[in-house]
Amino acid sequence: MKIKTMTATFGKLQGARLTLEPGLNVITAPNEGGKSTWCAFLKAMFYGIDTRDRDRKGHLADKNRYQPWSGAPMEGEITLEWQGRDITIRRGPRGNVPFGSFSAVYTGTEEPVPGLTADTCGQMLLGVGREVYERSAFIGQSGTLAIRSAPELEARIAALVSSGEEDVSYSQVERQLKEWLNRRKVNKSVGRIPQLEGERAELSQSVAELEELNDQLNQLEGDRAQAARRHAFCSQQLERYKAIAQQKLDRQYTQALADENQAQAQLEALLAEQARFGTLPSRDALKRAQGELAFLKALEPEIRQGQEELAGAQQALERARQAARDDRFPGMTGEEAVRKGEQDRERCRAGMAKQAASRRNVILLQLAGVAAGGALAYFGPFWWLGPIAYVVCAAASLLVLAGGKKAARQANQILERYGVDDVEKIAALAGNYQQRMAAADQAAQQVRMIQSGLTDRQARLENSRRELFQFVHTFAPEVKELFGVSAALSRALNLGERETLARSRLEGAQRLTQALRAQGGRELTEETELPQPALPLEQAAQETGRLQVELERLDRALNQARGKQQAMGDPAALSAQLEQVEEELSRRNREYQAISIAMETLQQANAQLQQRFSPQLNRAAGALLDRLTGGKYRTLSLDKELDASAAGERDVLPHSALYLSKGTVDQIYLAVRLAVCDLCLPEAPLVLDEALAAFDDDRAKRALELLQELAQQRQILLFSCHSRDALS
Repeated sequence: MKIKTMTATFGKLQGARLTLEPGLNVITAPNEGGKSTWCAFLKAMFYGIDTRDRDRKGHLADKNRYQPWSGAPMEGEITLEWQGRDITIRRGPRGNVPFGSFSAVYTGTEEPVPGLTADTCGQMLLGVGREVYERSAFIGQSGTLAIRSAPELEARIAALVSSGEEDVSYSQVERQLKEWLNRRKVNKSVGRIPQLEGERAELSQSVAELEELNDQLNQLEGDRAQAARRHAFCSQQLERYKAIAQQKLDRQYTQALADENQAQAQLEALLAEQARFGTLPSRDALKRAQGELAFLKALEPEIRQGQEELAGAQQALERARQAARDDRFPGMTGEEAVRKGEQDRERCRAGMAKQAASRRNVILLQLAGVAAGGALAYFGPFWWLGPIAYVVCAAASLLVLAGGKKAARQANQILERYGVDDVEKIAALAGNYQQRMAAADQAAQQVRMIQSGLTDRQARLENSRRELFQFVHTFAPEVKELFGVSAALSRALNLGERETLARSRLEGAQRLTQALRAQGGRELTEETELPQPALPLEQAAQETGRLQVELERLDRALNQARGKQQAMGDPAALSAQLEQVEEELSRRNREYQAISIAMETLQQANAQLQQRFSPQLNRAAGALLDRLTGGKYRTLSLDKELDASAAGERDVLPHSALYLSKGTVDQIYLAVRLAVCDLCLPEAPLVLDEALAAFDDDRAKRALELLQELAQQRQILLFSCHSRDALS
């Protein structure tokens, strides 16, 4: 099979086309030139894209990795020669499935190729599945040429070298036999055989247990009858103690009921006495009124003190206002004075600066007039323009000088208004005024605070006095002064406390009566003599509780024994089940022995087969490695997992690939892949993506020479970013 052209919209490739020739094709391009994308495209055209693959850490699924950068659908076309005819293979989107549509036709006819479908394309054209192709004729962008063993590759190599059949591999058969073996017995506890042995032991034990259950049931029933008789006697003794306790409770209830009636009578007498004074306020209200009365007595000296403080604060305010008066800042606040001082200071500075600038400008204008007049009179044809120029500059200098003097006068006027000779002293005057105004404002704030507090106290005194008299007049209307208020409050509190005490006694008696009634207390009309129990109360209670627990335990034991008897079933049925288990166990043991023998036989056969195909593969790969390394390594050996070791002519033992450089390891596995391709894929195109990247120049040259020779038998596609790999 030979590939002729590839057209791809795939990853970074947008409608790109690649034309190939028979033999060795070396495609060189810089990094990110699309080489690996072409390789991935070719494999996807043969085997499709695994849509079940998902992104994960460090890995992008091909369906996402190779989505066209342009946003166009993923699609492509390959034209190739197969079985003497040209065919065209196309893949494109089907709904949301990338490369979901497929067609294979004979080129130029649109006649479908029989049997060539999306699922069979790679198998039919290359003769192998994806797994073998990736491990032999396709070296993609993986960073290594090493081959990982796989059942399909193992089966194909072994079958082609031996019988020509490749339906199954040794590892597949070995896994199947191990699975069958594990189903029967993995260790002492897992597998069907241990399960059957456990069932046999359980059934044997069940038969023995059935014989013990009848004796156990008879013993339990006798123990329960004896415990029930003793429990009934102790319960009778407890009932006698309960009757005596009930009689005592009834006596307590009768006495509590009498105490309740007496407390009720005392409360009613006290309420009748209070009726002469009307309805009294609550104790809390009376206590609050007493507190308010005490507050009124303490408030009067506070008001007198506040009046004295107010007079002192007003005098301090007047002194602060006199100290703050300043004709330079009439009617201004401290902030306004600071702003005005800053403005006047800037105006004064500007006037002085303008005066100084005018003096400089007068001199410059005079010089400019002299220079311009002299130059025009001496050099120009119109000499009479010289005097005119001088007169103009002189007039301008006079105007500038007048403006400077005016600005100086304005600045001096500002300084005279403030009474200073330095412009910087204006800020100090404004700051001092601001401080004096702040002191006056603070004194005014103090007056307002004291006035507010005094007003609040006076209003509180008047309101509290009025409210207190209104409160007392509700139960003592005859009160006219504060002394009478105090006496009325004390009298009302005394009556209230007596009422509270009486009510408390009544409520206590009622609670006791209710508690005794809740406990079952009844009023006694007559009292009878009750018989005394034979057992002490503590012994009777302990025995009753212990026997109750014993009866419950015996009932549970009887129920469990009867349930176990019913669950175990008929002894004859258990014996028959035991016989069936023993028969199946014998059969499983025979199967286990047969599978073990089959495993041993398979291992022996695999060893013989390895002896048949391993030397052939080793010889072929060793010859190729000899050429690639210039004779440094002449022999190569592979184990079952296709891990390689190489040896030179003078080496006593072969060197594992783990001890060799990356370039040498790549040369070893390139030789192995070429040998595998020669055995398994004699016609499939060989695709190499940066396979020679780790080769030095000498070995890269040898590899290219070898690939040119192999290209006489098959098509080879070598993708490289090194110009040295280009064909000369």
